[in-house]
Amino acid sequence: MKQKLVIKASMNGQKSRSKALKTVVGALGVESVVLKGADKSQIEVTGDGFDPTVLTQLLRKKVGRADLVSYEEKKDEKMENEAELQVAAMPAIYGTWPYYEAVQVVRDPYPYYEQNSCSIM
Repeated sequence: MKQKLVIKASMNGQKSRSKALKTVVGALGVESVVLKGADKSQIEVTGDGFDPTVLTQLLRKKVGRADLVSYEEKKDEKMENEAELQVAAMPAIYGTWPYYEAVQVVRDPYPYYEQNSCSIM
């Protein structure tokens, strides 16, 4: 699933732009980052599996003001077909051996105490 995100951030100079780019590129799942707009204040991020809100909050921490402008998500047709194929397959059922209960025999360790005869006689 490909994602495309546009974030508008307040970047005054080259130093803040490079800091913003380093921050975004370091995020997990980001494939490419492009600066857009007349004053290069919009960052276009494309990738797979990143969270747009976390990325925006990360930019707010590092650079300053950052607003989420647009977010698009494209699903691959191959993945949809694979999902349909996986649902159509029947799960395999395997038989198991029957469960046998183990019986334990307990013996008395002191057999002399159970004699019925008198010990004095």
